[in-house]
Amino acid sequence: MNRKIFLTLAAALALGVGSVALLFPADLLASKGTVPSEAANVWMREVGVLLLSLGVIAGLVRGHADSPTLKALLLGNLLVQLGLFLTEVVGYANGVITKLSGVLPNSVLHLLLAAGFAYFWVTMGTSKEAAARGSH
Repeated sequence: MNRKIFLTLAAALALGVGSVALLFPADLLASKGTVPSEAANVWMREVGVLLLSLGVIAGLVRGHADSPTLKALLLGNLLVQLGLFLTEVVGYANGVITKLSGVLPNSVLHLLLAAGFAYFWVTMGTSKEAAARGSH
């Protein structure tokens, strides 16, 4: 899979999950075994807005050439995925997320996305190196 396809898939996932978190926060919380509250709904909507934003950014840059800026964006997304993974695992371990079905699929997805962002971050050269290779 090339970086453009990966970022297209990452964008679609972020847009989908972000939309659900923004529009249906209580349902998303309930699917994790978490009791929705007004405060939790607000936080879930905020996460939804952030995911939607990340999805738009990933979609807009998916065809960009190698650059230090794109490399920084990949690293930022890697950190987001690792942070979300750890937050969900700790939430489950502490009994806040009570359904394994509410944490396992997300955890696998976060790890797969993290692996993809890490791969493309590590393998990306600078724009000068890409030009020397004749690629973009």
